[in-house]
Amino acid sequence: VQLVESGGGSVQTGGSLRLSCAPSGYTVSTYSMGWFRQAPGKEREGVAIFGKDGTTTYTDSVKGRFTISKDNVKNTLSLQMNSLEVEDTAMYYCAANWYGGSASKLRPLYQDWGQGTQVTVS
Repeated sequence: VQLVESGGGSVQTGGSLRLSCAPSGYTVSTYSMGWFRQAPGKEREGVAIFGKDGTTTYTDSVKGRFTISKDNVKNTLSLQMNSLEVEDTAMYYCAANWYGGSASKLRPLYQDWGQGTQVTVS
């Protein structure tokens, strides 16, 4: 299986970006899926998760600014990021949790990972 991310880039503070993730070998409705990020020198953290059961969860620092969504027709998972801050700069990864039904930000629960897409806010 493979997860392919796209949509990263460089943006000024206050700007917006939209990340997309396309799985191959399964549909976005098959598993709980979400977005993680890792900044230099920091641990990878869960940013936004879309549970298989339809629940969503966000890390506190992005609530009200980021929105995670699924498109079952296009088979993509997206992350709309608005009001971006310098602190949002990181490599963003799409991930899938093959076993959990609800949205969880716990990294060890995720088995399938994309290669990452860089987001830089300055």
